[in-house]
Amino acid sequence: MQVRIMIFSLIPLLLHAQDPAILTIGRLRYTGGDWYSNPSSLPNLLRFFRKKTGIEVEQRDVTVSLLDNSYKQVPILYFTGHGKLIFSTKEKENLRNYLKQGGFLFADDNFGLDKWIRKELNTLFPGSRLVPLSWNHPLFKYPFSFEKTGPPKIHKHYGGAPIAYGLFYEGRLVAFYLYNSDLGDGWEDPDIHGDPPSKRIAALKFGCNVLFYALHHGLL
Repeated sequence: MQVRIMIFSLIPLLLHAQDPAILTIGRLRYTGGDWYSNPSSLPNLLRFFRKKTGIEVEQRDVTVSLLDNSYKQVPILYFTGHGKLIFSTKEKENLRNYLKQGGFLFADDNFGLDKWIRKELNTLFPGSRLVPLSWNHPLFKYPFSFEKTGPPKIHKHYGGAPIAYGLFYEGRLVAFYLYNSDLGDGWEDPDIHGDPPSKRIAALKFGCNVLFYALHHGLL
C-alpha cells in the first residue's frame, strides 16, 4: 500500500537542520542502560517506512543527546534498551521544550525499562500522565490497520498482551510508549532473533504507523 501524503508542517525545530527535507529518527543516548541495543532495528524500519509510504527519509538513524543541540535536528526521538533510564534535570527540561515545540518521543521497552519510563514520563508535565491508548486512535489506523488486533507481541517477557500508552500535552499526543511488545526486536535483521516473517512484518508495519503518526500528528 503506497501512501503519498505531503507533510504540511514539520516541527519548528527542523528549521535549523542542515537538510530539513530529509528526515530521520534520533536514537536517544541516555544514562543508565544500553540505549544502543538493537542496532539494525531503526535502519530496517526507516527503509520499510520509505518503501511503504513514499516519504523521503534517511535510511539510517542518528544518535542524539538531550545534553547538546543534536536532538533539535530530528522530528522523532526514539529510545529502547534494558536496565535503567535516568534523565537529569537539564535533559528533562530540554525534552519538555522539544515536545512542546512539536517534537515526538517514541519509547520502546526492550524488557527492563518499564518502571523507569513511567517514572520519567509521568513527571514530565504537571498533571499529565501516561494513559492507555484506545485502538481506534489514528495511530492504529494509518497506513496499516491495527484497530482489531492492537500492537503486535514479538517476544514473551511479561505476561499478557502489549499495551500502548500515550502522554498528552494540551490535548496533543507528544509521546508514545509501547509496553510488553519488544517491537524493536522485530525490526532487527531476520537472522538475529529468528522470528517468523509474519511477526517481523507486523512489527515493521506497526513501527511504520508510529512514525507516520509522529510526522502527521495534528493532521490525522
